[in-house]
Amino acid sequence: MKAQDVMEPHLPTLEDMQQWTQVLGRAQQLMLEQAAGATGRTLPFDPEAVARIQTGFADEGLALWQRFLDSGGLLRDHPEPPPSDSPAAARDRRFADPAWTEHPFYDLIRQSYLLLSDYLTKLADAVDGVDPKQKAKLRFATTGLLDAIAPSNFPLTNPLVVQKTIQSGGENLVKGLQHMLADLEKGQLTHTDGTAFELGRNIASTPGKVIKETPLYQLIHYAPTTDKVLETPLIIFPPWINRFYILDLSPEKSFVKWAVDQGISVFLVSWKSADASMKDVVWDDYILDGQIDAIDTVRDLLGVPGVHAIGYCVAGTTLAATLALLAARGEADKVASATFFTAQVDFSKAGDLTLFVDDEQMKMVEQLSSGGFLDGRYMAATFNLLRGRDLIWNYVVNNYLLGQDYPPFDLLYWNGDTTNLPARWHKDYLTQLYRDNLLVQPGAISVAGTPIDLRRVRTPAYVQAGREDHIAPLESVWKLTEHFSGPIRFLLAGSGHIAGVVNPPSAQKYQYWTCAESQPTLEAFLAHAKETKGSWWPDWIEWIRGQAPATVPVKGARRPGKGRLKALEDAPGRYVKTR
Repeated sequence: MKAQDVMEPHLPTLEDMQQWTQVLGRAQQLMLEQAAGATGRTLPFDPEAVARIQTGFADEGLALWQRFLDSGGLLRDHPEPPPSDSPAAARDRRFADPAWTEHPFYDLIRQSYLLLSDYLTKLADAVDGVDPKQKAKLRFATTGLLDAIAPSNFPLTNPLVVQKTIQSGGENLVKGLQHMLADLEKGQLTHTDGTAFELGRNIASTPGKVIKETPLYQLIHYAPTTDKVLETPLIIFPPWINRFYILDLSPEKSFVKWAVDQGISVFLVSWKSADASMKDVVWDDYILDGQIDAIDTVRDLLGVPGVHAIGYCVAGTTLAATLALLAARGEADKVASATFFTAQVDFSKAGDLTLFVDDEQMKMVEQLSSGGFLDGRYMAATFNLLRGRDLIWNYVVNNYLLGQDYPPFDLLYWNGDTTNLPARWHKDYLTQLYRDNLLVQPGAISVAGTPIDLRRVRTPAYVQAGREDHIAPLESVWKLTEHFSGPIRFLLAGSGHIAGVVNPPSAQKYQYWTCAESQPTLEAFLAHAKETKGSWWPDWIEWIRGQAPATVPVKGARRPGKGRLKALEDAPGRYVKTR
């Protein structure tokens, strides 16, 4: 788009811009006062730091306005290159279109917004002498406010929307309104075209059979594709906060299919989305009637002493508790190895999610869970807030303002396919783990009357973290290595909570870091780690084979439904389809 082709809104005066600055300053002051009320005292600032921030903001603001006037402002015929942006501003995808920099008015709007963002962020950081969590809340709220008021989010200050509106005669806004009304009706922001996917056909389509069903889960046994398989089978525990098929997306991305093709007998637990019948379900149930029951089922079916187990996210946290309980019972050999995908056990550095566990938030969760379960749309909204710029406002612009069609994207389809959570479990999880961090305190948590202690876990473990994970931060996942007593291989994958895990070798994307020898601290790991391009999955399968290399022919119970447990239905089963 050329700069001269963009319709020009009314040019604000310097007084107009000062007014908006004051309004946003007052908005931040309200957040400061809220944080002060939570601490019971006035928030302390470093006067010298605040003075420097305010002086710098005023000087840079005037300089920006003067540059605009000196260059001829909106009257200049040939746009001049704008001053160089900071590296962060240059990477800001909201302003990637050339019109944001080539057109003088929009360049002024953009630079003014970035300047204001820098000012308010620095002012939030200048709060000192308060509880770190209160300061983190203030910074989180400031970031959320700034993301919401970005000029890209409004029709008259986004050159792309202005141009699209002119070209389409306003049809984009009508279509965007249709999108918005549809989202309001279903109570959830749409990210992708849901009609493009069908469970069992082009997503969650790895062949297999459901061989067991309980009130809590279905157990899927996937059909082998090799003549021989590892004698020790693999059981995968996905998080029940989401649908299991994050690990079985399209065949090209499916971890399940890839693992089957590597010669592993793969079983997977498909959790039931909570309803009123699960109002009394607690964490003990997911450990005893979920993970241990599934482990014993696979052991008995195949006649093996132990299994390899994978726990993803909250299921990884639960797997750690399961291992501790088995160790306390003298049954640790039931799990030959444990793999943790972006899982946390020590929540002292759990990131922004800890901001959602104060008393006020817990009261709201209780109100939303009056039926005995929490609607999954609440959790989806919470996770979206953690990356509001990418998962909320980006789609507001594309779907509502530009009126664009939804692209078919399996990962975003999964992201919007929410599950409900048992109310009692969810409350205990937030309070006992995120808020009180009891899991790493020996004996502080008991399962079926047995106190558990993570230090007793000696099971060989493979711990994977994501470098850019905003849900389970790297620093938090690393702490798992500080509480187990057995051999641990720690691996850092490129990208985040999802793409860092779902990264098939065929994609040739990202990278991972490992150390030949275990390291005492995360800092030491980062200093000595070797980078390898591509997927980390081959590293994992090599580690698995090293734990138990024996293989057996595929016959009898190694085929789904051919052992004592008969097939109930085809994978992916009815639990994952229940809404």
